[in-house]
Amino acid sequence: MIVEVRGKNGFKVTDAIENYAHEKLSKLERFFKEELDAAVVCKTYSDHHKVEVTIPTKYFTMRAEVAEEDMYAAIDLAIDKLERQIRKHKTKVNRSLRKREGVKDLFNEDVDLEALERELVGRPVKKKQHKLEQMNTDEAITAMEMLGHDFYIYRDEKTKNVHVLYLRNDGDYAVIETE
Repeated sequence: MIVEVRGKNGFKVTDAIENYAHEKLSKLERFFKEELDAAVVCKTYSDHHKVEVTIPTKYFTMRAEVAEEDMYAAIDLAIDKLERQIRKHKTKVNRSLRKREGVKDLFNEDVDLEALERELVGRPVKKKQHKLEQMNTDEAITAMEMLGHDFYIYRDEKTKNVHVLYLRNDGDYAVIETE
């Protein structure tokens, strides 16, 4: 795996951090047949460190973002998060994208899929139906805050399209608009 480690917010990447990221990301190589690129961004804040790892493939992008007091711990947690994503999505990706030429060649077949599926956690435990109300973004923010959720789905009163309002990590709101 080709790993690029960069620092932001004044964080200087040391050889030790770079080597640690290379070593930890090498754990993920066993899942893939081809060599992939990985971008690791290390950021520092006054009270914590943040690590963002992005691994683009031809068909999808894997990404993990973790904030922790210690940079090494943040790298460990980000790699663990990526490994869970790979385990969780390997079968789904192969199944759903099988029609695209070359997708089956992305993952290494030596990895036991059945064992990986047994390790999966976080399966849906509840289904919920929601009647889409027509409202504007301000009304959706109010409804979301009243419910205490970090996202809210509604129908925009002007366009009549379905929108998803969500709370970003920085505390701001964002809207995903559908067509």
